Amino acid sequence: MSELTAHLDLPVGVDALAPARHLVKTALTAWGFEDGQSMDDAVLIADELVANAVRHGGGCLRLQIQAGSRVTIAAVDGSAVVPRRRDPDGDGGRGLAIIEALCDEWGVTDLDDGHKCVWVRLRPSSLPARD
Repeated sequence: MSELTAHLDLPVGVDALAPARHLVKTALTAWGFEDGQSMDDAVLIADELVANAVRHGGGCLRLQIQAGSRVTIAAVDGSAVVPRRRDPDGDGGRGLAIIEALCDEWGVTDLDDGHKCVWVRLRPSSLPARD
């Protein structure tokens, strides 16, 4: 199976959220993703990744989505600080818990330029049937 990739450079700030959601939905639809719940999960994961990057990582610079044997969604932001799960309060703290509930695994890759890439892999059961 070939791997499909789409990426988008995003504006810094809250204006990054809508284009990120749109990229994920458009790419997965074009690639044959048909399960509505899995599509919603992927869009929500992208939204949480970008929102966390905007709020805690110095802005989201780029969003990438790859589909092969699994779907991976990744956000590059302007900080080297690794995200950590925290207790929810009135100011947030739910993003990583949401991501963890919806994905197979997630992690962080440090980049040479001092930025980081936070990536999320969706559960294989969430994938479309492809040849």
